[in-house]
Amino acid sequence: MRTRNPKLKTRNGFTLIEVTIAITLLALIAATLYGAFYLGQRAMVKSQIRSEESQRLRSAGDLLAASIRSAYPYRSSLQDPAIFFSGEEDRLEFISALSSGMGGRGMAKVIVSLANEADGLLTLEEEIPVRLNGQSGGGYRNSVILSQGIRNLRIDYLDPQREEESWVDQWDGKEKRAVPRAVRFSFQDDKGEEVQWTFPVMMSVLAP
Repeated sequence: MRTRNPKLKTRNGFTLIEVTIAITLLALIAATLYGAFYLGQRAMVKSQIRSEESQRLRSAGDLLAASIRSAYPYRSSLQDPAIFFSGEEDRLEFISALSSGMGGRGMAKVIVSLANEADGLLTLEEEIPVRLNGQSGGGYRNSVILSQGIRNLRIDYLDPQREEESWVDQWDGKEKRAVPRAVRFSFQDDKGEEVQWTFPVMMSVLAP
């Protein structure tokens, strides 16, 4: 006849220490998973915001590029050799053969400037039809914000009358009787990053 050792008893549960250790491990795993998910979510949101900002900046650059590439050596009359193209370090005014406000048809007077220096609003404004020398009358005006948070804007102009590459910070079409070969925008965006846009002028010809 067998005798049962009273010390050998079947264990039917977990001790308090084992339960505490298991809960602690589960909490650590949950915290790690949540942290990884949170960091991944933040990275995805930042990536989306950055992508949207880049797309917005590209769209603004494309709109500005289309207008500048179509800059036309406009003269008020055949007898007047002066060309309407006025460029400063922070402002550009010219006649474009491409009017975005009219679906790409007709000429427009284009003004690119910082509408609000405090907020750094870089705007492109169109005036249709073209009126110079204080001419008045009805017309259409369209203004688009190209970018905001702009700092240290500088606009330079490539002189087509020189053999070597020469950029100047002002352009007077009345004096030079030509449009520049290219226009370059340099500035800092709202993130403090350096941005540079260079747009060739397709109609960079000298007036007769």
